[in-house]
Amino acid sequence: MKIHAIQTGTVKIKTRQRQGSGSGLLRLVNTLRDSDWTPSLPIYAWVIEHPEGVIVMDTGETARTSQSGYFPAWHPYYRFGVRLDVQPQQEIGPQLDLLGIRPADVRWVVMTHLHTDHAGGLDHFPKSEILVSATEYAAASGLKGRLNGYLNQHWPDWFAPRLVEYTPLPIGAFPQSMALTQAEDVYIVLTPGHTPGHQSVIVQSGASTIFLAGDVSYTEALMQQQVVDGVTADTFVAAQTLQRTRDYVNAVGALYLPSHDPDSVRRLEAQQKRQLVAV
Repeated sequence: MKIHAIQTGTVKIKTRQRQGSGSGLLRLVNTLRDSDWTPSLPIYAWVIEHPEGVIVMDTGETARTSQSGYFPAWHPYYRFGVRLDVQPQQEIGPQLDLLGIRPADVRWVVMTHLHTDHAGGLDHFPKSEILVSATEYAAASGLKGRLNGYLNQHWPDWFAPRLVEYTPLPIGAFPQSMALTQAEDVYIVLTPGHTPGHQSVIVQSGASTIFLAGDVSYTEALMQQQVVDGVTADTFVAAQTLQRTRDYVNAVGALYLPSHDPDSVRRLEAQQKRQLVAV
């Protein structure tokens, strides 16, 4: 089994989005009012070459974000809170081709959540089974979803994801999970907080465990420090997820890979080199 990182462009966000302050709506207001921007952060999607079929986690962003009118001008987050830079060749489809993987051959696409920087590349996968948590799909759909910042108007017409059915099978501190593969070496766990139905993927490869975290936190350090981000609607749930994640990662020595951590790829490559040396 091999895991690849695909960087689909970069994003700049407000510093307080990574480390929020305040509660309720005030938390988001404080984030948008922040005058300090982060450096350009990577937008990672992940590819797992598995014997049962290729698995993609998140689809990254689309180059269409540079087109006039792509973002709703009335939404404060897209007016004041994000700056994206994605070129056509950086989309996930062309980058999979460079790996020798056709998007049409991807068996599963697991969505951590449906924010645009994770779901912008959905249109590359019309033949794949796409998995979304039921809570996330409900939160992101319709007018309510658009008011909450989801760009469901840009979802492909064919988009009808499989809603994940969790079972009461604990994995560490996580009370429920779903085994994606028959080999039971790839699991999906609920990690709500950043969004109501956020989920993450746990990969068990030999003696190694990899935690593909999505936006549970923006960096590994922020997870270890238990820092809640600046856009969550529920700081209590987000804090609970951060605690469960830290407990699990530290207990099993998992490699923790968030989607916007500039150091994620270095850590992944270092681990895979160690595995090759061990063999």
